[in-house]
Amino acid sequence: MPEVSRVDLTPAAADLIRRLRAAHGPLMFHQSGGCCDGSAPMCYLEGEFRTGSSDVLLASLSVEGVGEPVTFWMSSSQFERWRHTHLTVDVVPGRGSGFSLEAPEGVRFLIRSRLLTEAERAALDG
Repeated sequence: MPEVSRVDLTPAAADLIRRLRAAHGPLMFHQSGGCCDGSAPMCYLEGEFRTGSSDVLLASLSVEGVGEPVTFWMSSSQFERWRHTHLTVDVVPGRGSGFSLEAPEGVRFLIRSRLLTEAERAALDG
């Protein structure tokens, strides 16, 4: 059975991550539950956003062409609301937050979600 993950990437998101990694270094995502751009995944240099006990590591994403995993964190309060969903990081045209590394590229990361299947929930919660 293939490994089950709470987070995946579209090919477009993986391509942008490769470009951002080449330009800036190791990367991470943080998904908070805030308003405005707080509901979008924010891309930072790994370690630039300080995580703590109020954050949950949802995934360490392997991206072809990137030497290290890209971690994906979420605030624990947001995770409680989203724990039953599978998240896919995508890229769309438009300007997101000035704090996220893709902002100067004229695109922004976006989350697409769906409910986890029964099998996925069992594998993740088991």
